[in-house]
Amino acid sequence: MVGAGPAGLAAAVTAARLGLRVTLLDAGDRPGGQFYRHPAPGLGAARPEALHHGWAQFATREAALRAHESAGRITYLPLHHVWTVVPGGAAGAAEVRRGPAAPATPATEWILHAVAGHAPEERATVVTARAVLIATGAYERQLPFPGWTLPGVVGAGGAQAMLKGGLVLPGRRVVVAGSGPLLLAVAGSLAAAGATVPAVVEAAAYTAYAGQVPALLRNPGKLVEAATYGGALARHHVRLLTRHAVTEAHGTDRVEAVTVARLDGNWRPLPGSARRIPCDALAVGHGLVPQLELATGLGCETRPGPDGTVALVLDAGQRTSVPGIWSAGETGGIGGAQLAMTEGELAAHSVAGTPPGARLTRRRARLRAFADAMAAAHRPGEGWTGWLRDDAVVCRCEEVPAGRIREAAGDLGARDARTVKLLTRAGMGWCQGRMCGPAVAALAGEEPAPDRRPLSCPVPLRHLAELPPAGH
Repeated sequence: MVGAGPAGLAAAVTAARLGLRVTLLDAGDRPGGQFYRHPAPGLGAARPEALHHGWAQFATREAALRAHESAGRITYLPLHHVWTVVPGGAAGAAEVRRGPAAPATPATEWILHAVAGHAPEERATVVTARAVLIATGAYERQLPFPGWTLPGVVGAGGAQAMLKGGLVLPGRRVVVAGSGPLLLAVAGSLAAAGATVPAVVEAAAYTAYAGQVPALLRNPGKLVEAATYGGALARHHVRLLTRHAVTEAHGTDRVEAVTVARLDGNWRPLPGSARRIPCDALAVGHGLVPQLELATGLGCETRPGPDGTVALVLDAGQRTSVPGIWSAGETGGIGGAQLAMTEGELAAHSVAGTPPGARLTRRRARLRAFADAMAAAHRPGEGWTGWLRDDAVVCRCEEVPAGRIREAAGDLGARDARTVKLLTRAGMGWCQGRMCGPAVAALAGEEPAPDRRPLSCPVPLRHLAELPPAGH
């Protein structure tokens, strides 16, 4: 199993309980993923659970992980970043077709290549398995704007990670902006930790939920959670600005203020609506993007999601279109920790060949319906590029401005992000397009598409050189 976040952790302990022998690989040094991020041990945090929602569910599963590990049913490998999965054993590569029309017979063995440990002592390692569950989670979606490269501008999830993992604030006066339910959680956490949050700037309008009443009523716990966040903002006197966006950040050595403008229904800034809000930090994000490199590298079929991202096609048992490969959590569509844990349990039952029970199946359907409603409500409108001046940097790694991408798409005839990349180098940097990919695709006029890569993370060349020749 790849990934020890909510989905992978739940899958691992459930599979071990069902009698399977499990190897759990994770890039982090402790289980929990990005959602249940731990403070560093040296910080001496007395109550790390105070910074998390649903900590008890995680603590129960972490205790089960340790118990199964002690009993030899789970081999837990932290600091193992899996960079590719390939078929091996008797089936061989010829038995796995790259594409949605996968064969009915799976590979009898899978080979997982990983980079283990920290640089410069990192080493290559290989794990073999008869079945693979991919639970690699997601990363933040960023829509660039002038000034977003200033020090003090961080991702909304990044601000929460700083607080959970480092017990530090990105600033003393922090504007939280973007779109999606994460903004409310981040603003509440920052305010509770002592930051002043002058505004939460939400690009969508909550009236978009009006057409999703059945999904909302089936999830009363989610409504209570939203009310809790709203109450926290009210107690800390945080202003909520819906249908607004940060269209520019200002400052010299770091961000000193942001311009906030009202948006029309398609996310275009309305003339004359701009105002400035002083701040020393900005936490901004527009939801999450499923991390699919391992799955798409295997040829797993994908689908467009209601939030404008791309997710895996999965059946009722969390199987991908490639036999022998399962997936759970955000890879199948952004849905949060509760849905991820539910899907992890379902995937474990599917791998073990045991019925999951109707209650678990109904819970997945209920939570998925809510997640899809939420995703549709916060999907970015096409007009957001209206706040992107030609001199604004889009690709931070290669310092490619919006004007050069527009030139490639207009004057040079590029009609997709790949061609824009070849003409401008946008997406060729260290992050491999994770930060700028959605923006480059939007400026190129392309619908979101899966990014197929042979490597899911940077791999030292010496590791590639040590691989045995094909056929050996």
